Amino acid sequence: MGFTLSNQQQLLSKIATGNGHGENTPYFDGWKAFDSNPYHPTTNPQGVIQMGLAENQLSFDLIQEWVLKNPEASICTAQGAKAFKDIAIFQDYHGLPEFRNAVANFMGKVRGNRVTFDPDRIVMSGGATGAHEMIAFCLADPGEAFLVPVPYYPGFDRDLRWRTGVQLLPVACESSNNFKITRAALEDAYEKAQKANIRVKGLLITNPSNPLGTVLDRETLKSLVTFINEKNIHLVCDEIYAATVFTQPRFISIAEILEEEEVECNRDLVHIVYSLSKDMGFPGFRVGIVYSYNDAVVNCARKMSSFGLVSTQTQHLIASMLSDNEFVDRFIVESAKRLKARHTRFTVGLEEQGTTCLKSNGGLFVWMDLHKHLKEQTFEAEMALWRTIIHQVKLNVSPGVSFHCPEPGWFRVCFANMDDQTMEVALERIRNFVLQDKDAVVAIKKKSCWQSNKKLSLSFKSFNFRILDEVSMSPHSPIPQSPLVRAT
Repeated sequence: MGFTLSNQQQLLSKIATGNGHGENTPYFDGWKAFDSNPYHPTTNPQGVIQMGLAENQLSFDLIQEWVLKNPEASICTAQGAKAFKDIAIFQDYHGLPEFRNAVANFMGKVRGNRVTFDPDRIVMSGGATGAHEMIAFCLADPGEAFLVPVPYYPGFDRDLRWRTGVQLLPVACESSNNFKITRAALEDAYEKAQKANIRVKGLLITNPSNPLGTVLDRETLKSLVTFINEKNIHLVCDEIYAATVFTQPRFISIAEILEEEEVECNRDLVHIVYSLSKDMGFPGFRVGIVYSYNDAVVNCARKMSSFGLVSTQTQHLIASMLSDNEFVDRFIVESAKRLKARHTRFTVGLEEQGTTCLKSNGGLFVWMDLHKHLKEQTFEAEMALWRTIIHQVKLNVSPGVSFHCPEPGWFRVCFANMDDQTMEVALERIRNFVLQDKDAVVAIKKKSCWQSNKKLSLSFKSFNFRILDEVSMSPHSPIPQSPLVRAT
């Protein structure tokens, strides 16, 4: 007897078969469109270009160069094989000491050595995805909530909510002030949660922002610290794009704010999520980090880390690479230089065709404004435009609605996961679309204007004839005195 899909689902848990993963959203649908028809310059030049994936591939030659020069860093080479046994059997979920030391040192370097990090507070996880779930599990019970400024990374709905039962409540941010987080918006979101009888356990921020590519200024960070202290709630700071900031203003870590003498803060409330997926371009290594100032959270998270440890082979390689200070210093500088050049070329290319983006100086993407290309200012129109871009323009860009953006017409476009040639092809496709869309808009306006004028003319003539008939039928209406008749 065969089982239908419905029968099979009944054998699984409600969480497993629910929609908590968020896979059926435009954000992931765009990936599916790319996977089914991926662009290749020679074998599939009409395919979909992946611009929905925030990967940093601009400095991989530096990584490859280092690996070739340091074969002993891998236990799977003749030079590194002598360490194979010790690394292969190590399973302490605290992690290799040299790994935690190297990561703590790297986190300090990325932040300009303005702060230092304690290796004993570093807890491993399977990428930032696992780190976020870990911190949510440690800080909140099912049904409790985190405030999250919008727009925010779509994966948070999966990472923090799916298996923990935690809620995410939006903090309203608007384009009128470049989506800045305000104290008034925080208070409003907090009060709404209280009225709904939802317990707020924390505030989650991304700095630099995904999807905006902007950094939080010092005063805003201080305001956030003051807010969470007054409410006695946690502050979770996602800083996974820390080393992608390529121009001023510079990135300021929450760790720097805690070091300032005038800032009063209960450090037990502050936690940092980090990874090497974006800054180093290692998403496949699944190196995620929870750094907490709270001893109880560190102890709890370390117990949880056994569900998603970083392999010791990866730890060994990363420890060797990040302990090479000369290489790390060079990589940080060169990566920022290349990101700046790519960001400049891409945004200038967009501006040349009249497409603007939110001003940004970090991340691997831009927040592109296409609201003038919407047929009407609605999210339905945004989705219609997105489908056109996916299926006709053949670009996988992510619509703002996926990021819970409160205003239609914004799209996140990733620019660092492709070579220069592919980027130029993408720009050309956008250019052609914009020109065709402008022509269509002009044609529609001309047709609409012609139809309106024709209707107005016919209506006006009909109206005048009607007035004339009515006037001529009335012996008491002197035609010369009628302003309507005179107007004809």
